[in-house]
Amino acid sequence: MKGIVLAGGSGTRMYPLTLATSKQLLAVYDKPLVYYPLSVLMLAGVRDILVISAPDSLPALRALLRDGSQLGLNLSFAVQKEPRGIAEALLIGEKHINDEPSALILGDNVFHGAGFPDLLRSSRQELDGCTLFGYPVSDPERFGIGETDAEGNLVSLEEKPLRPRSNNAISGLYFYDSDVVEIAKDLTPSLRGELEITDVNRVYLKQGRASLVRLGRGYTWLDAGTHDTLLAASQYVQVIQHRQGVRVACLEEIALRMGYIDAEHCYRLGTGMENSEYGKYLMEMAQTVG
Repeated sequence: MKGIVLAGGSGTRMYPLTLATSKQLLAVYDKPLVYYPLSVLMLAGVRDILVISAPDSLPALRALLRDGSQLGLNLSFAVQKEPRGIAEALLIGEKHINDEPSALILGDNVFHGAGFPDLLRSSRQELDGCTLFGYPVSDPERFGIGETDAEGNLVSLEEKPLRPRSNNAISGLYFYDSDVVEIAKDLTPSLRGELEITDVNRVYLKQGRASLVRLGRGYTWLDAGTHDTLLAASQYVQVIQHRQGVRVACLEEIALRMGYIDAEHCYRLGTGMENSEYGKYLMEMAQTVG
């Protein structure tokens, strides 16, 4: 499975924070925001990942993440010149996907939960068409919504409905089979001039090949795309890390525990940041795990 992180957009909702930097480089407590979606793909076992961003943001993201080899990954980069919709990422990433299954995640989404890695891997193994991840919300009229029947089968998808049929918001994580690029090629822009990811998902739904995985109690999903949600995400990560003594979305630790790098290499990565608490954590964790 190939991975795509869509870290595009101009971040206008975050002005003035994003006037001189990418939204995905803003801090969610002790890490750049882009670490969080990257961690999700890594936990799903995806190692070949394309990062898509705006032209002026790409150099900084490339400087931060490099080619991914330090984490046992293969990272590449591509430009989205203008925000023309989430589904455009599938067209930009056509050569990267290369007729393989793919996982697309939005660059400002934060996921967390004790059983999340197992859920991701089982969802990947059971993929048959399109798998969406739903999360219960109190204000479903603000989101894309997935309705399921009594057996849990996905029966409808609505974008910001006035009268929502359920409270299952469609989060910014999507698993697709190898047909997705051809489906995206047949899309026409919506009234707002964008290629809508909901239209891709509706094609799979009409074919009877779309499923919804519910992220219920014990899981957290945050869209850190506004000042308030960015702060909420930072506060959430701070509380979890202080109470549990573990790091959320620590890419180096995930790489070590997934077997992408060894303990010695992880320790060396920590020494490069030894004056920070993050670096000290890496060195201590590498010695413990190793």
